[in-house]
Amino acid sequence: MKEQAINKKNFSFQRSVAIIGVLLFIGKLITWQITASDAVFSDAMESIVNIVAAFMGLYSLYVASKPMDKDHPYGHGKIEFITSGIEGALIIFAGVVIIIQAVSSFIAKNTLHQLDWGILIIALTAVINYLMGYISYQKGVRENSLVLQSSGKHLQSDTLTTIGVVLSLVVVHFTHFYWIDALVAGIFGGYIIITGYKIIRESMKGIMDEADTKIITDIAEFLNEHRKPEWIDVHNMKIQQFGSHLHIDAHLTLPWYFELRQAHNEMEELIISIAENTDREIEFNFHMDDCKPSSCEVCQIMDCPVRKLPFVKKIDWTVETITQTGKHKL
Repeated sequence: MKEQAINKKNFSFQRSVAIIGVLLFIGKLITWQITASDAVFSDAMESIVNIVAAFMGLYSLYVASKPMDKDHPYGHGKIEFITSGIEGALIIFAGVVIIIQAVSSFIAKNTLHQLDWGILIIALTAVINYLMGYISYQKGVRENSLVLQSSGKHLQSDTLTTIGVVLSLVVVHFTHFYWIDALVAGIFGGYIIITGYKIIRESMKGIMDEADTKIITDIAEFLNEHRKPEWIDVHNMKIQQFGSHLHIDAHLTLPWYFELRQAHNEMEELIISIAENTDREIEFNFHMDDCKPSSCEVCQIMDCPVRKLPFVKKIDWTVETITQTGKHKL
């Protein structure tokens, strides 16, 4: 129920972002018409991407909120990576269009008009954009929503370009060096392309299940602090992200002489301790391994009744050790 409430709030917030994006685009479009500024055109083009991305974000939040089913046993959270990737591609396309327009205007030596009104309107859109971007990103971080984080980053990057547009309009207004407008538009077109690439890179990391070093490091540090002697070894840990959810696979080595119930209780204790100390919804798939004679040298059960070899060294659990495929041994 708590997760459904969060999803509804995220959906409602993203809807507000989409509506505000439409209003800002209309304002920038009007400003472009009255000023004939390529820099303003670049800002308006990115606003089109904002609108498309906002509505795509709405769709992805709707799909991601659906529970797992027969056809999607891991849920629908991956949709967030796909929509973020499409958003990045749209941003790159907008950047290319902006550069083409800037080059064309530079060659044609276009002149600008009514820059005082243009400066006022564009400055206002910058303030609104930044506030929406900041709120969206912070909300996305709190609730582990890639859609809200991507939307927030995009709006904040849009704010930087808008500030640049305002400054360029101020300079042109006082100097009448109209070529500055085309130059600024071209620079921001390149910046937008870089932003789009970074968003695509992040989405590909999720689609390809790239290891999140920070999450694994946090888990390794926690387990090191709370490990029990009976937990001889944790290895082959893999983490997948599905929207705001995590799926963790790992192997836990336990004494071979533990009866099934005792071994299962130890595994449950480890799983619960991880789950209770993270802010994410986690699905676990832990495999229990029995210890081997070679495990004795790293096993910390000093009163083990069946020890074959003396204890030699404690293996610290780090990103490298808990992700290795085989059991730990010297």
